[in-house]
Amino acid sequence: MKRSDLLYVIKPEQHNREDLTALLELHPEVKFVSFVGIDFAGNDTDEKIPISLFIEDMDVFLNEHGPQTDGSSVVMPGIATLNNARVDMITDKNVNWYVDYNPEHFDVDTGKMVGTLRIPSFLIHNEVFVDSRSILKSALEHVRVELLNLCRKHPRIYGLEHIDAAEISDIVFTCATELEFWVKSPREDAPVEALTSSQMMQEQYWQRTRGNVRTALEQAIEALELYGLEPEMGHKEVGGVKGQMDEEGHMTHVMEQLEIDWKYSFGLQTADNELLARIIVKEVFRMNGLEVSFQAKPIPGVAGSGEHTHVGLAAKMSNGKIVNLMSPPNLKENFLSAIGYGAMMGLLKNYEVLNPLISATNDSLNRLKSGFEAPICIVTSLGITPDVPSRNRTILAGLVRDIDNPMATRIEMRSPNPYTNTYLALAGFYLTMLDGIKACIESGKNLDQLCAELSKKQGQEGFYLEKNREYRSEKDVYDDFTEQERNNLFGIPPATVWENMNAFKKYPEKKAALMAGDIFRPVFIDSFVEGALTRWKTELVNRILPDYHGEIICMRRLHEIGTSAWDDALWNRISEIKHSLLKDSVDGYCLATLIRRAVQEEDYGLTSSLQLKFAARMAEIRTLYHEYKLNIID
Repeated sequence: MKRSDLLYVIKPEQHNREDLTALLELHPEVKFVSFVGIDFAGNDTDEKIPISLFIEDMDVFLNEHGPQTDGSSVVMPGIATLNNARVDMITDKNVNWYVDYNPEHFDVDTGKMVGTLRIPSFLIHNEVFVDSRSILKSALEHVRVELLNLCRKHPRIYGLEHIDAAEISDIVFTCATELEFWVKSPREDAPVEALTSSQMMQEQYWQRTRGNVRTALEQAIEALELYGLEPEMGHKEVGGVKGQMDEEGHMTHVMEQLEIDWKYSFGLQTADNELLARIIVKEVFRMNGLEVSFQAKPIPGVAGSGEHTHVGLAAKMSNGKIVNLMSPPNLKENFLSAIGYGAMMGLLKNYEVLNPLISATNDSLNRLKSGFEAPICIVTSLGITPDVPSRNRTILAGLVRDIDNPMATRIEMRSPNPYTNTYLALAGFYLTMLDGIKACIESGKNLDQLCAELSKKQGQEGFYLEKNREYRSEKDVYDDFTEQERNNLFGIPPATVWENMNAFKKYPEKKAALMAGDIFRPVFIDSFVEGALTRWKTELVNRILPDYHGEIICMRRLHEIGTSAWDDALWNRISEIKHSLLKDSVDGYCLATLIRRAVQEEDYGLTSSLQLKFAARMAEIRTLYHEYKLNIID
């Protein structure tokens, strides 16, 4: 079977009865259809509808609605309830549809893999769109209209003097994601100490892949090409250890971090492509006997996985030319146009209400710690001078520039991870960018004044940015600032899901920027928060605490009491912490019990503080037990 004989992509211009019927007749291996809706947590629906039923009811599916689903079974709390759960799926005919092939199921008649046609869809409940895809679509349309109106009102914009803004016919939303992930042999784990040492010595970054890891990486890149994603690179990341070879020449004890990048796309298509890429990577590596984790921080103390997300703004002119709205005419003299400065300022000023959309899980916040190249400060780096692009990897929002290519100018948001809901993230990014763009253009300030605003020092008044904050640093924010200095200059990062979700209440003026255009409706934000907090407390009680329990009870005494005063002292301290974490007594409850009681009583502020206390004590006991084990020689 040749791969070229299979159907991978159905383009928007083919989403009509005539073309679809012809394609499906040519490819009888496509046996099922799945309408793909995305809930507020980023989960995609996946049902199997026989292709014969799709063909029979094609006009209804294309022009009216797809199947109905039970909204109470997806993450839409407070919207689709048990007594009002019906959700209709509406076909999106303006993006690519993909065929997902099952490499373990072959069609008897054709000998080809059985395929499922995945159709991106919107979800409607009570005649209202209630899904992540529709939020992104509505957000982009709102930003498009507002920017066009802004350009017509201000036909001469600083940094865009080389074009007539009144001649802009449309706005183009260029965006892209990068996918990092861990891959390992099933049921095999490398010691954290070995992973940490390898990372510190940079033994893995850009190293050559071998064995089934190499095969899987190459096959994944080939598959992305077949689906038209135009992969640009696959390589090893900073995390991992060198695998081993068994007697038959197969790789074992694999524990490596990889990254795959593909070409940028536009708006909704970017988010759809990211979802497809994760599916492809997971399946290809699984077929090679390897497990893939898209968790942000699958291994404590070792580099986590990000999914850096690039956002840009371009204009289609009335003559058909595409112009980057963020680039000034001379990239050696200025960093950005007024629109570029506004976009960066909007993201940074309002990031506290974007962060909940980006980091909505325990796992995601575990990644955002200092020392692992993960962004923890709301700050950007532009570069020392415009003719030397920034290479600062410690900041949240990176300015990506190529002084020889004005179309390359964009903002790289470094906080998303592979499980970030890309649809909501992109919607939030562009809405808050618009807030800053409006402020900068309507201020009438030139490029030097806008650069000064973004570069202002703490205590200086700004026309848009907050007085007691700084937003730009060309320094290493980890090494050149203490934690107290970072918190003072750039704000205190949230440490738990509860703290992060509270931003919507804590920063009403920033929430207003996110809710412009009535895209992120209050009911949507409330539903998102409720779902995130439900997952947070459920995981804390039913997964994290049991995992801690299992780890702690394995910390056993390894020496005879009285044989070593040093060992006795260490063990007494370990035992004391173990009991404070897990053992109730007549003197009081242990931390684990206090957390469970706080959750039951819905005292989430207390739950959050106790979670942080438990995590700190876990870090302490791990260090102590490691020292204790190293001192045992008999």
